[in-house]
Amino acid sequence: MNNFVLFILLALAAGICIPTQSGINAQLATYAKSSVFAATISFMVGSLALFLYVVIMRIPLPVAALGVAPWWCWTGGLLGAFFVAVTIFLVPQLGATTMLSLVLAGQMVASLIYDHYGALAFPVHPISPLRVIGVLLIAIGAILIKKF
Repeated sequence: MNNFVLFILLALAAGICIPTQSGINAQLATYAKSSVFAATISFMVGSLALFLYVVIMRIPLPVAALGVAPWWCWTGGLLGAFFVAVTIFLVPQLGATTMLSLVLAGQMVASLIYDHYGALAFPVHPISPLRVIGVLLIAIGAILIKKF
């Protein structure tokens, strides 16, 4: 299997994880009585799993390199926490398909802009009419999913 096929399979697996995680976390929120507390538990479990992986794989801690990272490199966890907490809240309100189609539309708009400008070290892929049409089709799909 070539790398491209592996990358596609990994992306599909990650995609499957998003609604699954949202549903699991929404159920946890019913027991925890709080979307934010359920997100906290989710991040604690995820952090523990990643910590164990780092220890088991003996991945060295790059202290010197981390010390020179720009401040905004540390905000990814905040964005992840916002995303998880919001999806936990929205899943029971909108359902998985509507929630994720709207999330995907937001991701596509942001990605189109980031790619065009090469923001956050993404490779530059200029905005083109066909790319815009593709993003618009996803947004229209989100509207159709919510409506029907």
